[in-house]
Amino acid sequence: MKIFHLADLHFGKSIYGLSMLEDQKYLVDQFIQICEKESPDVIVIAGDVYDRAAPSGDAVELLDDMLTQLAEMNISVLLIAGNHDSGQRLSFGHSLLAKQRIHISGIAKKELDHVTLQDDFGPVTFWLLPYTYPDQVIQILKDEDIHTYDQAIRRLLEEQDIDTTQRNVIVSHQNVTANGMEAERGGSETMVGGVGQVDYTAYDSFEYAALGHIHRAYPVGRKEVRFAGTPLCYHMNETLQEEKGYTEVILHDKEEEVEIHQIGIQPLHKMRYLKDTKEGVYRLLKDDKGRNEYIGITITDERITPEINNYLKQLLASRGSILMELMSTFTTFSGEATSADKEAVETKALEDLFADLYADQKGGTPPEDDEYALMQYAGELVRNMDAHEPLEAKDISKLLERALKIGGNAQ
Repeated sequence: MKIFHLADLHFGKSIYGLSMLEDQKYLVDQFIQICEKESPDVIVIAGDVYDRAAPSGDAVELLDDMLTQLAEMNISVLLIAGNHDSGQRLSFGHSLLAKQRIHISGIAKKELDHVTLQDDFGPVTFWLLPYTYPDQVIQILKDEDIHTYDQAIRRLLEEQDIDTTQRNVIVSHQNVTANGMEAERGGSETMVGGVGQVDYTAYDSFEYAALGHIHRAYPVGRKEVRFAGTPLCYHMNETLQEEKGYTEVILHDKEEEVEIHQIGIQPLHKMRYLKDTKEGVYRLLKDDKGRNEYIGITITDERITPEINNYLKQLLASRGSILMELMSTFTTFSGEATSADKEAVETKALEDLFADLYADQKGGTPPEDDEYALMQYAGELVRNMDAHEPLEAKDISKLLERALKIGGNAQ
């Protein structure tokens, strides 16, 4: 059985003030072409289909178009809600869609949604476990002894009637770790940082665990427990990660080794990051062959001036590229450096403007890691909020909670 494992599509996401919808539409087109050529048996999408609980109409239309095309190819699709999704919204019409081989699970139940498919070696049962937190499982199982995410997932899986003599696959969206070691997160994961850990051994009953939540593609504990990662770069930090795309999984007989391959998908705009002195950056770009890219630049020996900003913007624009981020690690202590000029404000990420202001007020001392993490969180809130809707109470509470925690540690 050939399985294509996707996760963290984040349809409707904006980064650095730019909507990624055009890039996401291109991604879907490329993926559909791959499916037409490779004919997978199953597509699993392991959560965070949308970037927010109330997605835009364009984002909903993109998912609808993707699922419609896969259904027309008679490919089974198994999809779960992630922590960015509204499980109720996502699973609307799930009974009707199931007749078209589109199986959606938005909210965990005592008996998990599961689908059994057949291949030449017999049945494979797919267990769908949407993003779940301990309080949910306490309510589902009436068990007050559950205190951690790891306990919650294990107890919920213990309730399932899993036939371990046959092959089983779980689709799950959690922060899965090996012996407490987390993956290095990308900048676009700020909003999901700190979520409780689930050890990979919780999935020992499954031939393959198709994971979502972490934006880097990598195995956890054993090669069959794997994050697919995001299919697109959603932050400059993620340019350092492995090739973005999807995971191909091939199941043979139960006793045979599972085949796993990470497959790249060519993006509409490649994302690239440069860090050097001003002259070094100019030299790197002078004979650059790159075209139609998203570029991030850090200059190490000068503050950003309108002249630098305009030169780089115009140079990259002439090649069809966009300057997504321009920042400087150079600091001065003169009174003239106490505020960012208009061009820098328009170009820099919000968290870096916060960090500049902090350093100016602290005599050049940069923020600590936990303070900068708070600035990143605030920046992501602003970048992803709907201009016509207020911040959600949970986001405000989390921001205050982090700020109070940092304040307490400083005393």
